[in-house]
Amino acid sequence: MRERGRTRRLMGLGARTGGALLRTRLGGQADWRALGEALFEGLSELKGPAMKLAQIMSQWDDLLPADLAEELARLQRQAEPMPWESIRHTLDDHYGDIDRVFREVETRPFASASMGQVHRAVTHEGETLVLKVQYPGLAEVLEGDLAQVRRLMRLGRWFKVPQARLDSLFEELAASLRGELDYCAEAEALARYRQRYADWPGVVIPEPLPAYSGERVLAMRHVPGTPLRDLETADDATRQRIAATLADWLTEELFTHGELHADPHAGNFAADDQARLVVYDLGAVIPVPDERLKAMMHLLDATLQGDAMAMDSALLELGGRQGQGAPLSLYREAAEAVSALFAPGEQDLGDVRVHRRLRELSPKVWAAMDRLQPPADTLLLSRTLNGHYWNLVRLGARLDMQARTAPLLEWATR
Repeated sequence: MRERGRTRRLMGLGARTGGALLRTRLGGQADWRALGEALFEGLSELKGPAMKLAQIMSQWDDLLPADLAEELARLQRQAEPMPWESIRHTLDDHYGDIDRVFREVETRPFASASMGQVHRAVTHEGETLVLKVQYPGLAEVLEGDLAQVRRLMRLGRWFKVPQARLDSLFEELAASLRGELDYCAEAEALARYRQRYADWPGVVIPEPLPAYSGERVLAMRHVPGTPLRDLETADDATRQRIAATLADWLTEELFTHGELHADPHAGNFAADDQARLVVYDLGAVIPVPDERLKAMMHLLDATLQGDAMAMDSALLELGGRQGQGAPLSLYREAAEAVSALFAPGEQDLGDVRVHRRLRELSPKVWAAMDRLQPPADTLLLSRTLNGHYWNLVRLGARLDMQARTAPLLEWATR
């Protein structure tokens, strides 16, 4: 009964979303605020893959209607926690009796997300840990939820997104969600990253504790910090230091190690009392081959040169266009908007003029969707980079992007 009720609720939310998209497609007006509120309330309670998909959608600030994006963004910071009784049941299943293992476990989580939530705990020896607890029954409902998400994603065909692209996006999402349920793999990633960045004074990776961990509980040593989403009101020096560290770390990940942290949810990052970047969650790490990076840098190079034909060729190399490609005027307008962020010297990544121009281009991008497509094998990478970019924007980052990208562009041409 619970699974059937869950399916009905997901289908209802999908129908409401489809109705709003259809009205827009036919030239009408949709109440995006009301839709966003309904999605927040429903998905916050249901958790799981559909909530994860909405969190991903909310990171595309420039493409979604502003009211819808604002409501969906609440899922990244205000999601309702699972009742303690359900979480306690999972912990007791794992530990036998948590009172024998811990002197105290906070019943209210300090973080809750789509697939699990995090509780502080204190051992009888006085050590403070954090316990990442998977939502009960999530593995059992995952495939059913994914089936509903797949049906919802068919709405993309109304915007001329080919079925092959939709299938690729779905498989990418499904693989990511299934991977997030593997807490053993995440513990291994934490250990690998701790070793990799042991000599980086500005980056902190929590230590996994295998003795307390298992299939549905991941224990880590507690590293206090202020979540990235709460740093918008911090002093400028702290925000700039964290932003520079985040940018340095992402560059190191991509161009030295060929990997990328693929869940840029702002709650996965924090600043400690020494203004160091804390990376809490490594449940999603993806490989990034050199040839894919070089193709993306070729596109950036063509964009910065304002060369529309070269941009079209770079998109073809990436697999991001079909037919005759997008209108050259659209390439030129996009290049003019983006290049402002790569002018000499420090640039404000939060420059509203740039984002306004990109938002104004959105209707033209959608209109060209029959010729201009997200590359099928870079959907997760593109979405992830976009999410990390918006984390930098929210920090108010001022970075010299020209100086940062010059050696990377040179590397891509070797």
